[in-house]
Amino acid sequence: MEKFPEFVLNHPYLFSLFFVILTLLIWNIFGDMVGGAKILTSSQVTHLINREGAEIVDIRSPREFENGHIVNAKNISREQLPGEIKKLRKNNKKGIIFCCENGNISVKEAQKLIKQGEEMIFCLKGGIASWQHSSLPLTKKN
Repeated sequence: MEKFPEFVLNHPYLFSLFFVILTLLIWNIFGDMVGGAKILTSSQVTHLINREGAEIVDIRSPREFENGHIVNAKNISREQLPGEIKKLRKNNKKGIIFCCENGNISVKEAQKLIKQGEEMIFCLKGGIASWQHSSLPLTKKN
């Protein structure tokens, strides 16, 4: 352990690289806990839909939605989201799963709603891209 400072001084590039990789690893493991929105894998999403009746809200553009979406998903724009969530909550007290193209936008929108007091909000990790990568079906009919 006494040679650690010497190593850091002699190899600043390697130590910096180690620090960045360690930080990214920690963020990957614990990052979804920070924002409040639970991020789910494709298999967890299918479980939530099939066993607990969760609803899918696709926040992509209507054109992207028409090109392929998860079965029974509702296409709601980001601007309409706060009002539409209230309508969904009247009919369904269960979870609402947000998805977008790659998962980044849906997490931000979910975090906004959670800050406003919404509960049971989830996000599809990796968005529709990860859904397709998992060989899960998309439909073009609404």
